[in-house]
Amino acid sequence: MQITKATTDHLPQLAVLFDLYRQHYEQQTDIEGAEQYLAERLVQNESVIYVAEEEGEMIGFTQLYPVFSSIGMKKAWILNDLYVSEDHRRKGVASGLLDASQELGKATDARYLMLQTHIDNAKARALYESKGWKLDEEFYYYYLSI
Repeated sequence: MQITKATTDHLPQLAVLFDLYRQHYEQQTDIEGAEQYLAERLVQNESVIYVAEEEGEMIGFTQLYPVFSSIGMKKAWILNDLYVSEDHRRKGVASGLLDASQELGKATDARYLMLQTHIDNAKARALYESKGWKLDEEFYYYYLSI
């Protein structure tokens, strides 16, 4: 398995995986829209995407968005998306993508990386905790839908 930073050359395969990821969250399939969305993020340097490939097949990805810590006066990253194709789960792909994300944080002198997951996603939570991620027990997060 190889993990690399995505480029626009990865878009056709990446869009398929991204579409599957969105369907997992009960969104309608839209591969064309997925490719356009990802192309915009990459071309405009609005996110960093890592892809996992095995024998020429893309088997997983993660997408991180930059934010900033006013208190720490540093960049931070939100690990917004992490997906591994069903037939490649439990093989270390997600772990490798998390490692690449952590290296991005170190390379950019980030204050922190942050992610969110469903409360009932026990497998993912166990993985995150095994990699040193800590559950925030200090702050509540609020959302306002627009």
